Amino acid sequence: MAAGSDFLQLDPTGVARGGLAGWLADALRGAVADGSLGVGARLPASRTLAADLGVSRGVVVEAYRRLADEGLLTTGGARGTVVATVPRRAPVDHATRPAPPALDLSPGLPDLSAFPRAAWLRAEREVLDMTSATDLAYPDPRGHPVLRHQLAGWLRRTRGVHAAADDVIVVGGVAQGLAMLARVLVRRGRPELAVEDPGSRGAREQLAFWGLRPVGVPVDGDGMDVAALRRTGATTALLTPAHQFPTGVVLAPARRRALLAWAADGGLVVEDDYDAEFRYDRAPVPALQGLAPDRVAHAGSVSKTLAPGLRLGWLVAPADLREELVRERYMADLGGPALPQLVFARLLESGALERHLRRVRVRQRARRDAMLAALAEQLPAAQVHGVAAGLHLMVTFEGDDRALAAAAAAAGVLVQALSSHRMAPGPPGLVLGYAAQSPDRIRRAVALLARTAQHLAPDVNVR
Repeated sequence: MAAGSDFLQLDPTGVARGGLAGWLADALRGAVADGSLGVGARLPASRTLAADLGVSRGVVVEAYRRLADEGLLTTGGARGTVVATVPRRAPVDHATRPAPPALDLSPGLPDLSAFPRAAWLRAEREVLDMTSATDLAYPDPRGHPVLRHQLAGWLRRTRGVHAAADDVIVVGGVAQGLAMLARVLVRRGRPELAVEDPGSRGAREQLAFWGLRPVGVPVDGDGMDVAALRRTGATTALLTPAHQFPTGVVLAPARRRALLAWAADGGLVVEDDYDAEFRYDRAPVPALQGLAPDRVAHAGSVSKTLAPGLRLGWLVAPADLREELVRERYMADLGGPALPQLVFARLLESGALERHLRRVRVRQRARRDAMLAALAEQLPAAQVHGVAAGLHLMVTFEGDDRALAAAAAAAGVLVQALSSHRMAPGPPGLVLGYAAQSPDRIRRAVALLARTAQHLAPDVNVR
């Protein structure tokens, strides 16, 4: 009798043995996308479906695991394996051939499927049980005191930040914190801002919008060149010292000392603690702020650890800037919403955030390893950088990185050209995020990227 199942009329006939898990994952993913399986639908037990299909239980377990990794399924609960979410589908113009689905390897995209929904809901219920009427009044522009207290302790314990609750300002993400700093600096007659080159193009554009003039300072294998920083004459510098974007390097100890010596001469360091929570092959690097709290403004957020849509971050600034920054926060929107702050404070107090981070690090390490293996196989001539931490890699090669990025996008793979993050000319490359994609999709994306590069040869020499 032919193998098959009444469930979704699945039939593995003709599928190569080594491709069974991928075939089943694709079939289930398609059923979720087309509505055959809605949110909350319960899937057969792995033993049951394996017996129906005439395959090993390991095939079904692996397919379920892949889809759970993508966030489409939840497994292991009292209800077994159920559909957790339905992917949003772009509208299709039936008059034209639909574009291939995008495999988004853009850096900065977190794994939103890993958001700790159960822990957040539990904390939200606890907060609502305890919240008083006064907690729902117009907020303190510095942020709710309960969250500021919890943040001060957490930052001290995990990042070495030297701050009390009154030193912390809760902001709507790092972007708002930088905007507030920009307005204060412009008002004080300090419009020039030294930035890393290469460095985040988005951050440069935002700060320029608020009136600052970015001045590029070269980055090498030890981080920002502090001697070059001194030559710019700028008195404020923005860095990502724990995991430099996009190269992934850590600011070396000698450079840290030199930077703090520069700050002691009247400079201000703005420390964007980018990707500091995600490390795999190295010990944590303490924040610069803990070494010079009067010369470093420290900014961080939950955008990568939880979700950017929460718009929750913090700014710990030197005392001489704090009053103006609090006024900027007040004038922006009177202060942030109280309930999300209290829920986040509860996650910090209960240890739920740290448990979540430990789980996510394991998941992201697997995704990073999948990308590294795929790059080694498909693009062996490319040089890979920044593998020890963070949520993205950088690869460098000979050729036109903008042309490769554009061709890859046309093929359905979104990547960023390293040149787009440079101010001065430099070696080309790509910046590849791995956090938002499952290992299967990462391998597929890198294979498409390699085929695209081959079609561009000899202009792009990545093989």
